[in-house]
Amino acid sequence: MSGYAGKAGLVTGAGSGIGRAAALEFARRGAAVAVLDLDEDSARRTVELIAAEGGRAEAVAVDIGDEQSVRRAVDQVVAAFGGLDFAVNNAGIASHHQVLTEMSVQEWERVLRVNVIGTWLCMKYELPAMRRRGGGSIVNVASNGGLYAIPGAPAYVAGKHGIVGLSKVAAVDYGPDDIRVNALCPALTKTAMFDGVVASAGAGMVERQAAVTPLRRLAEAEEVAAAAVWLCSPDASYVTGTAMSVDGGRRA
Repeated sequence: MSGYAGKAGLVTGAGSGIGRAAALEFARRGAAVAVLDLDEDSARRTVELIAAEGGRAEAVAVDIGDEQSVRRAVDQVVAAFGGLDFAVNNAGIASHHQVLTEMSVQEWERVLRVNVIGTWLCMKYELPAMRRRGGGSIVNVASNGGLYAIPGAPAYVAGKHGIVGLSKVAAVDYGPDDIRVNALCPALTKTAMFDGVVASAGAGMVERQAAVTPLRRLAEAEEVAAAAVWLCSPDASYVTGTAMSVDGGRRA
């Protein structure tokens, strides 16, 4: 995979999990990477890991549900690196084991504020920066829940479907600016968020999920991150407006 020398980008939710794995891989391939996270200490830890491997990175605190926070963060990235070539909008929250009719308005709004509005806000400020750069690539991390239903997760599924739709519209609208936009749709992946889902689901959840996955295992964060890095690279130069499954064959 080539094309990252001299490039600069950002990854949201990069303090852990898929986001951290993606930030590390971008840096290994020669990119300057902004590590964005609500938890600034976690972002700094990712930067330390990148620096230990000889890479260049900056930690940036951001609340993707707040427009001014997103604007400041993107401005900070552009100021630090001189522009923006790629972005992985990975930050999000989970919401499972709830029946639609018993959800509160507050919980519904909380999930969509981060997962849908947050992704939209990131693109709102990333796209103009990429246009000034003469092009770029955005990967929005959705979920297999953006492609089909997950029982007991109405807000999460609605939000992830929204991310897929936003990605497709942006791909069409900004294709003439040589900006590619894709959605990445992983199945359950071994991350801190995954640990929380497992804890609430009870014993046997991992085994049950693995049993209905053709590869008979769950994804590692690095495997999902590798797909995001590929989608942002010149190797995927004619790929835009797609929702890529990284699910061990679940969708099939």
